Amino acid sequence: MANDAVHLRPVEERDLTILERIDREPALSEPFEWRGFGNAAERRRRWERDGYLGDGEGLIVVALADESLAGFVDWSPAGGSAHLRGCFRIGILLLPEHRGRGYGSLAQALLSGYLFSNTLANRLEATTEQENLAEQRALEKAGFTREGVLRGRGFLRGSWRDGVIYSRLRSDAPPSQLGQG
Repeated sequence: MANDAVHLRPVEERDLTILERIDREPALSEPFEWRGFGNAAERRRRWERDGYLGDGEGLIVVALADESLAGFVDWSPAGGSAHLRGCFRIGILLLPEHRGRGYGSLAQALLSGYLFSNTLANRLEATTEQENLAEQRALEKAGFTREGVLRGRGFLRGSWRDGVIYSRLRSDAPPSQLGQG
């Protein structure tokens, strides 16, 4: 899936170094995504197992035109019960040097198109911290609708934080603001 600024592609072996760094270097995912140190070795094991394209979940690269890595988008089932199988939770992490350029909204719109074209997804959900205004704008530009505040949604940086939930349905009109400031 491509756009002039970014496109999506599967994770390649050369990308594992950056994935592993995310588990060791808080600065790559701060201020909103750092959850503490992770098992960097698990990144390679997961890639060797299924290339990050598992049954119903996955992680793919947000790549620039020169194929360099700008970040990642991922998805997973939003619930375990049968009636939620058409609902996926999506996420994004852009490396610090690629933030603030509109890549987030483009990547999330591309991921939405990919999931609506290649899965039975009817609903995509994304949550972010209430203070993460840049991500909220990116989701809105990508065609997502704000549904509400999730009080005490996540523990981060030493305290419980409120989140905001967004959704996009298969039947929603495509985003109209992409590529605009």
